[in-house]
Amino acid sequence: MKTVNGQEVIQVFEAWSPKKLACMDNDPIGLAIGTLNKPVSKVLVTLDVNEAVANEAIEKGCELIIAHHPPIFRRLANIRTDHPAGRLYEKLIKHDIAVYAAHTNLDVAEGGVNDLLADALQLKNRSILEETYAENLLKLAVFIPTANAQALREALAKAGAGRIGDYEACSYTTTGEGRFRALAGANPFVGSVGELHVEEEVKVEVVFPESIKGRVLKAVLTSHPYEEPAYDVIRLEQQTNVMGLGRVGYLTKDMTLQQFAEFVKQQLDVPAVRVVGDLQSKVSKVALVGGDGNKYIYAAKRVGADVFLTGDMYFHTAQDAQAIDLQIVDPGHHVEKVMIAGVAKKMAELCEDKKYLVEFIQSTIHTEPFLFV
Repeated sequence: MKTVNGQEVIQVFEAWSPKKLACMDNDPIGLAIGTLNKPVSKVLVTLDVNEAVANEAIEKGCELIIAHHPPIFRRLANIRTDHPAGRLYEKLIKHDIAVYAAHTNLDVAEGGVNDLLADALQLKNRSILEETYAENLLKLAVFIPTANAQALREALAKAGAGRIGDYEACSYTTTGEGRFRALAGANPFVGSVGELHVEEEVKVEVVFPESIKGRVLKAVLTSHPYEEPAYDVIRLEQQTNVMGLGRVGYLTKDMTLQQFAEFVKQQLDVPAVRVVGDLQSKVSKVALVGGDGNKYIYAAKRVGADVFLTGDMYFHTAQDAQAIDLQIVDPGHHVEKVMIAGVAKKMAELCEDKKYLVEFIQSTIHTEPFLFV
């Protein structure tokens, strides 16, 4: 096993939940406090960062905290250590505990907050509620001597090109003739300087998402025998890696709204929920957004959801939902606590695969500010 620093841990995290997935303007994600340029052996995973969580990190010897809710959400005018927020930042800095926040990018990521909520509710046949991210597909066409084509195809597949749905290493090859004349100063792989050369070549075509373009072109240049490979990169209209906020799915069995509300309380471990709608109406199709999903009531209605589950429902938004005949179950914002166990488990698995010697600890601090009486 390899000892690691904070940068290596976060590189693993961001490969799963990259910052580019964030879907809120100026979302304060990333490193919020401290430095990642230090050894890290214990990471505390938490929903929120307050003084009790900081004390927990100190007690358990954690060098890094990964949180869903950013500890610095609004621009700071000052850091006063006689105020609660300033006292928190001071404590974390004095104990050299870095804090990294993954907010809406973790909501969107596959296996992130919204998927964890859908898992808890056992939703099947899932889809995205609202698309927030997609990449353009590019097509690469490379001309290469026939004898070298297989090595190129293997290098492209290793770089991630040629992935289509549940298939990988997809490519298409056509045969033809390549013609060129090497000029003075060239060092041709085949042919002679000054002479027109004809070579039996193939054209290898693959598609790939734009985000890995650099990696794919590097594979071409390192595996191609020519000193000046000929290739085309074409932007396609198709998109890939479509991701988004919220999830839509079906319950394993139909319920009444009353039964669904009780099911939510049980599965998401909350003492009470707020409900809008007829308690005896049937619920089968569920849309959900973790945290504050007020602005997504119309998206939930468009996809035909019987009920929309989200937190922090505003009074007038609830009235709007009632007017469009959309039922609501509001279990509160704090149900996003599902990310604690989910992130700790996912990161432990990813780091174990890399043989990283780092432990992920689930915070046990209850950060729900509300009491139900």
